[in-house]
Amino acid sequence: MISQPSRHCAVELQALPSRIGQVRRIVSAQLRYWHLDALIDEAILGVTELLTNVHRHAESDKTCSVEIEFLLGVLTVSVRDRDPRSPELRRAPDTETCGRGLALVAAVSESWGVRPDERGKVVWFTLAAEEAAPVPAVAPRRAYGAGAEPFAEVGAGERTGRREARTVGVG
Repeated sequence: MISQPSRHCAVELQALPSRIGQVRRIVSAQLRYWHLDALIDEAILGVTELLTNVHRHAESDKTCSVEIEFLLGVLTVSVRDRDPRSPELRRAPDTETCGRGLALVAAVSESWGVRPDERGKVVWFTLAAEEAAPVPAVAPRRAYGAGAEPFAEVGAGERTGRREARTVGVG
């Protein structure tokens, strides 16, 4: 059996509007490099919403990191910030022009969740690739932090209806 290696990329930034566009371009370029073009639109939408949440809601420190990892046909996109408060999935009234970020993430992803981190929290979502993409000849690896930690996962059932959270190990 031939195993598929993990593909990983991470970037640290200040969650400012001018930086969010740069991160979208980085994520898009990395997914094209990994031949995951079909996941670009959903990944870009999700990472934009998560970074916007950091910009709008994180207390004073807007420092965060974005990590994307493709392993066993699943792309995981996560945003780590220094605010320990968990975001809330809410239903915004039709008349409001904001407040739908996590609902959009939930709608486009297979699963999503939040887990506490030693310095704040990590909000993440997953996207499934239709088929495993070929591994590039030289896969860049830009990593930070220590090994794998458990994720609080939101069930990958239907895109509508209730989702249940559970903790799963990674690594």
